[in-house]
Amino acid sequence: MNIKIKRIYDAIEPTDGLRVLVDRLWPRGIKKENLTYDLWAKDISPSPALRQLWHQDPEHNWDKFAMDYKSELDSSEAFENFVSAIKEKAPDSVTLLYAYKNQVKNHAIILQQEIINKLKEWNM
Repeated sequence: MNIKIKRIYDAIEPTDGLRVLVDRLWPRGIKKENLTYDLWAKDISPSPALRQLWHQDPEHNWDKFAMDYKSELDSSEAFENFVSAIKEKAPDSVTLLYAYKNQVKNHAIILQQEIINKLKEWNM
């Protein structure tokens, strides 16, 4: 299974597969009827407190944010359920959609890696 990430503003591609919005808040400037997505998985996004920490100073808080978000995912039943659900559906591809401007440092990158790690762990 291919787990990709993409900004919600990027064009839809046939290879996107299952399109999952992974932001807790609805993205600004986007009407719900104008976003093509299959699932809104806000329960696996960073907690409000963690999101606030991140937005206070993204550059300096990145390492702490990444570590704390991984910890949230490790203890999250919603995350376990999400990975289990996509594994059962067995799509060829899952695309995690996010709105944040920084394409190098964002929660979707961490989420992508944690999903890949969980799928590998379950296949062992």
